[in-house]
Amino acid sequence: MSEVALDGLKGFFASFQYVTLIGGQLLALLVVVLLQQVLEDAELRAWGWRIPFALGAVLAVVALWLRRQLDETSKHETRALKEAGSLKGLWRNRKAFLMVLGFTAAGSLCFYTFTTYMQKYLVNTAGMHANVASGIMTVALCVFMLVQPLFGALSDKIGRRTSMLCFGALATLFTVPILSALQNVTSPYVAFALVMCALLIVSFYTSISGILKAEMFPAQVRALGVGLSYAVANALFGGSAEYVALSLKSFGMENSFFWYVTAMAVLAFLVSLMLHRKGKGLRL
Repeated sequence: MSEVALDGLKGFFASFQYVTLIGGQLLALLVVVLLQQVLEDAELRAWGWRIPFALGAVLAVVALWLRRQLDETSKHETRALKEAGSLKGLWRNRKAFLMVLGFTAAGSLCFYTFTTYMQKYLVNTAGMHANVASGIMTVALCVFMLVQPLFGALSDKIGRRTSMLCFGALATLFTVPILSALQNVTSPYVAFALVMCALLIVSFYTSISGILKAEMFPAQVRALGVGLSYAVANALFGGSAEYVALSLKSFGMENSFFWYVTAMAVLAFLVSLMLHRKGKGLRL
């Protein structure tokens, strides 16, 4: 999408990457909500929890088949380059790799904190009923998904650097206040408003995640540069968000997690300062 989108609309079209990602989370949450409605709690704990995994296994096979049907979309001239897709070529672009690693670590951590982990946070910390928390997150994820193209289009106007600076600055300022307020929230409506504030901040990152990284690498190492940096940062920071949060909570240090997320947001802001200004040094 990043390579074939029209100039001036690349952010808009690339934002649909996270539309599909959030849509997947939304579908998964809807499955959970449905199971909560049709199964007793004991049934859900005994065997019902296996149903989403079974559905996921079937969908994984379908996704693999679809992926095998796709044609390579990279530019034809890059395939013949000697360093195309090589670690040597990636080393020549190590600054871009480290920058992508930095803001992907922060972005993924914030994303998974306020999506995947948030439902458990509302139940375990705020003390909400699981059905109420699921309802809040279902609506929140739906809105979150729908605003991605809007934030992507905004980045086409103000530039990717400005969007990332907004993400880093706002996440730094508001992560602790939002998570602290959610600790004692009692109204589902207030909880929804707080979660949406966080997700709108995260949207400055998620809507441009794909296009921003693609623009930082030349075509011959784009797939490797984007894929490897994303995989490493996402696994270490995004994928571990829930584990770190619950571990700190078990040690009576839950608030430390808030500051951990904030520290990573500061990193994203600092890395974003090194990004090219709008229209300068872009690879696409």
